[in-house]
Amino acid sequence: MADNIYPIYDRMLSREERERQLGQRGMMVWFTGLSGSGKSTVALGVERELAKRGILCRILDGDNIRAGINSNLGFSQEDRRENIRRIAEVGKLFVDTGIVTLACFVSPTEDIRQLARNIIGEKDFKEVYVSTPIEECERRDVKGLYARARRGEVKDFTGISAPFEAPQNPTLSIDTSVLPLEDSVNTVVEMVMREIED
Repeated sequence: MADNIYPIYDRMLSREERERQLGQRGMMVWFTGLSGSGKSTVALGVERELAKRGILCRILDGDNIRAGINSNLGFSQEDRRENIRRIAEVGKLFVDTGIVTLACFVSPTEDIRQLARNIIGEKDFKEVYVSTPIEECERRDVKGLYARARRGEVKDFTGISAPFEAPQNPTLSIDTSVLPLEDSVNTVVEMVMREIED
Protein backbone atom coordinates (compact mmCIF):
# COMPACT_ATOMS: atom_id res chain seq x y z
CA MET A 1 0.00 0.00 0.00
CA ALA A 2 1.39 3.40 -1.01
CA ASP A 3 2.11 6.01 1.64
CA ASN A 4 -0.22 9.01 1.76
CA ILE A 5 1.91 11.78 0.22
CA TYR A 6 -0.70 14.45 1.05
CA PRO A 7 -1.18 13.96 4.82
CA ILE A 8 -2.22 17.58 5.46
CA TYR A 9 -5.60 16.89 3.81
CA ASP A 10 -6.44 14.46 6.60
CA ARG A 11 -5.93 17.21 9.22
CA MET A 12 -7.72 20.10 7.50
CA LEU A 13 -11.28 21.08 8.42
CA SER A 14 -13.78 18.91 6.58
CA ARG A 15 -16.21 20.32 4.06
CA GLU A 16 -19.05 19.60 6.50
CA GLU A 17 -17.30 21.62 9.22
CA ARG A 18 -16.77 24.56 6.86
CA GLU A 19 -20.37 24.48 5.63
CA ARG A 20 -21.61 24.34 9.21
CA GLN A 21 -19.46 27.38 10.05
CA LEU A 22 -20.93 29.33 7.10
CA GLY A 23 -24.45 28.01 7.53
CA GLN A 24 -24.76 27.17 3.84
CA ARG A 25 -23.93 24.49 1.30
CA GLY A 26 -21.31 25.01 -1.40
CA MET A 27 -22.22 24.48 -5.05
CA MET A 28 -21.07 25.43 -8.55
CA VAL A 29 -23.38 27.28 -10.93
CA TRP A 30 -21.65 26.95 -14.30
CA PHE A 31 -22.90 29.55 -16.81
CA THR A 32 -22.15 28.61 -20.41
CA GLY A 33 -23.07 30.41 -23.62
CA LEU A 34 -21.66 32.58 -26.37
CA SER A 35 -19.68 35.72 -25.70
CA GLY A 36 -22.19 38.51 -25.08
CA SER A 37 -25.02 36.14 -24.15
CA GLY A 38 -25.39 37.64 -20.67
CA LYS A 39 -23.56 35.10 -18.51
CA SER A 40 -21.64 37.62 -16.41
CA THR A 41 -24.52 40.09 -16.22
CA VAL A 42 -26.87 37.43 -14.87
CA ALA A 43 -24.20 36.12 -12.48
CA LEU A 44 -23.63 39.62 -11.08
CA GLY A 45 -27.36 39.91 -10.39
CA VAL A 46 -27.43 36.46 -8.80
CA GLU A 47 -24.47 37.34 -6.59
CA ARG A 48 -26.22 40.48 -5.32
CA GLU A 49 -29.53 38.70 -4.68
CA LEU A 50 -27.87 35.83 -2.84
CA ALA A 51 -25.80 38.28 -0.79
CA LYS A 52 -29.05 39.95 0.34
CA ARG A 53 -30.10 36.54 1.67
CA GLY A 54 -26.81 36.10 3.53
CA ILE A 55 -25.34 33.60 1.05
CA LEU A 56 -21.59 33.88 0.45
CA CYS A 57 -20.79 33.76 -3.29
CA ARG A 58 -17.78 34.11 -5.55
CA ILE A 59 -17.84 34.88 -9.28
CA LEU A 60 -15.18 33.30 -11.48
CA ASP A 61 -15.26 35.03 -14.86
CA GLY A 62 -13.23 34.83 -18.05
CA ASP A 63 -11.90 38.33 -17.54
CA ASN A 64 -10.67 37.93 -13.96
CA ILE A 65 -9.26 34.43 -14.58
CA ARG A 66 -7.50 35.10 -17.88
CA ALA A 67 -5.91 38.25 -16.45
CA GLY A 68 -4.38 36.25 -13.61
CA ILE A 69 -4.10 32.50 -13.08
CA ASN A 70 -4.58 31.69 -16.78
CA SER A 71 -2.74 34.66 -18.32
CA ASN A 72 -0.35 32.27 -20.08
CA LEU A 73 -3.12 30.54 -22.07
CA GLY A 74 -4.44 31.32 -25.55
CA PHE A 75 -7.55 30.02 -27.33
CA SER A 76 -6.35 26.82 -29.00
CA GLN A 77 -8.31 23.65 -28.18
CA GLU A 78 -5.54 22.57 -25.78
CA ASP A 79 -5.43 25.95 -24.04
CA ARG A 80 -9.23 26.15 -23.77
CA ARG A 81 -9.24 22.72 -22.12
CA GLU A 82 -6.47 23.70 -19.70
CA ASN A 83 -8.28 26.99 -18.96
CA ILE A 84 -11.42 25.08 -17.94
CA ARG A 85 -9.45 22.45 -16.03
CA ARG A 86 -7.73 25.10 -13.89
CA ILE A 87 -10.99 26.97 -13.35
CA ALA A 88 -12.74 23.78 -12.26
CA GLU A 89 -9.93 22.91 -9.83
CA VAL A 90 -10.04 26.40 -8.29
CA GLY A 91 -13.84 26.30 -8.29
CA LYS A 92 -13.81 22.98 -6.45
CA LEU A 93 -11.77 24.61 -3.66
CA PHE A 94 -14.45 27.28 -3.27
CA VAL A 95 -17.29 24.74 -3.39
CA ASP A 96 -15.55 22.54 -0.82
CA THR A 97 -15.26 25.60 1.42
CA GLY A 98 -19.05 26.00 1.35
CA ILE A 99 -19.16 28.92 -1.09
CA VAL A 100 -21.76 29.22 -3.85
CA THR A 101 -19.49 29.67 -6.86
CA LEU A 102 -20.71 31.28 -10.09
CA ALA A 103 -18.50 30.41 -13.06
CA CYS A 104 -19.03 32.35 -16.30
CA PHE A 105 -17.19 30.75 -19.20
CA VAL A 106 -18.04 30.13 -22.83
CA SER A 107 -16.82 26.52 -22.32
CA PRO A 108 -17.89 25.72 -25.89
CA THR A 109 -17.96 21.92 -26.02
CA GLU A 110 -19.79 19.19 -24.15
CA ASP A 111 -16.45 17.49 -23.56
CA ILE A 112 -14.92 20.54 -21.88
CA ARG A 113 -17.99 21.07 -19.67
CA GLN A 114 -17.94 17.39 -18.72
CA LEU A 115 -14.32 17.84 -17.65
CA ALA A 116 -15.42 20.61 -15.26
CA ARG A 117 -18.37 18.53 -14.03
CA ASN A 118 -16.08 15.56 -13.33
CA ILE A 119 -13.63 17.68 -11.33
CA ILE A 120 -16.28 19.50 -9.31
CA GLY A 121 -18.62 16.54 -8.88
CA GLU A 122 -22.04 15.82 -10.37
CA LYS A 123 -23.92 16.64 -7.15
CA ASP A 124 -22.40 20.12 -6.88
CA PHE A 125 -22.41 21.10 -10.58
CA LYS A 126 -25.44 23.01 -11.92
CA GLU A 127 -25.21 24.02 -15.57
CA VAL A 128 -26.99 27.18 -16.71
CA TYR A 129 -27.10 27.57 -20.47
CA VAL A 130 -27.49 31.21 -21.44
CA SER A 131 -28.95 30.45 -24.87
CA THR A 132 -29.14 33.99 -26.27
CA PRO A 133 -28.95 33.80 -30.11
CA ILE A 134 -25.71 34.83 -31.80
CA GLU A 135 -27.43 37.72 -33.60
CA GLU A 136 -28.27 39.31 -30.25
CA CYS A 137 -24.79 38.56 -28.88
CA GLU A 138 -23.26 40.36 -31.88
CA ARG A 139 -25.60 43.31 -31.43
CA ARG A 140 -24.46 43.67 -27.80
CA ASP A 141 -20.78 43.26 -28.68
CA VAL A 142 -19.26 45.98 -26.49
CA LYS A 143 -15.73 44.61 -26.91
CA GLY A 144 -15.97 44.49 -30.72
CA LEU A 145 -14.87 40.86 -30.74
CA TYR A 146 -17.48 39.55 -33.18
CA ALA A 147 -16.67 42.26 -35.73
CA ARG A 148 -12.95 41.50 -35.39
CA ALA A 149 -13.61 37.76 -35.70
CA ARG A 150 -15.68 38.28 -38.86
CA ARG A 151 -12.77 40.27 -40.33
CA GLY A 152 -10.45 37.36 -39.49
CA GLU A 153 -8.55 39.33 -36.84
CA VAL A 154 -9.50 36.99 -33.98
CA LYS A 155 -8.73 33.32 -34.54
CA ASP A 156 -10.78 30.48 -33.05
CA PHE A 157 -13.61 32.76 -31.94
CA THR A 158 -16.55 30.70 -30.67
CA GLY A 159 -19.66 31.04 -32.81
CA ILE A 160 -17.74 32.46 -35.79
CA SER A 161 -14.55 30.50 -36.50
CA ALA A 162 -14.85 27.91 -33.72
CA PRO A 163 -17.88 25.77 -32.84
CA PHE A 164 -20.22 26.03 -29.87
CA GLU A 165 -22.02 22.88 -28.76
CA ALA A 166 -25.24 23.70 -26.92
CA PRO A 167 -25.68 21.72 -23.69
CA GLN A 168 -28.02 18.76 -24.11
CA ASN A 169 -29.41 18.65 -20.56
CA PRO A 170 -28.64 21.87 -18.67
CA THR A 171 -30.08 22.41 -15.21
CA LEU A 172 -31.55 25.68 -16.56
CA SER A 173 -31.73 27.35 -19.95
CA ILE A 174 -32.16 31.14 -20.15
CA ASP A 175 -32.45 33.29 -23.28
CA THR A 176 -31.67 36.83 -22.16
CA SER A 177 -33.00 38.25 -25.42
CA VAL A 178 -36.47 37.08 -24.32
CA LEU A 179 -36.35 36.89 -20.53
CA PRO A 180 -35.74 40.23 -18.76
CA LEU A 181 -32.63 40.44 -16.58
CA GLU A 182 -34.58 40.48 -13.31
CA ASP A 183 -36.48 37.33 -14.30
CA SER A 184 -33.28 35.62 -15.46
CA VAL A 185 -31.61 36.41 -12.14
CA ASN A 186 -34.62 35.27 -10.10
CA THR A 187 -34.82 31.98 -12.02
CA VAL A 188 -31.21 31.16 -11.10
CA VAL A 189 -31.58 32.39 -7.51
CA GLU A 190 -34.64 30.17 -6.98
CA MET A 191 -32.73 27.16 -8.30
CA VAL A 192 -29.76 27.89 -6.01
CA MET A 193 -31.98 28.36 -2.96
CA ARG A 194 -33.77 25.06 -3.64
CA GLU A 195 -30.42 23.27 -3.89
CA ILE A 196 -28.79 24.71 -0.78
CA GLU A 197 -31.89 24.33 1.39
CA ASP A 198 -32.32 20.61 0.57
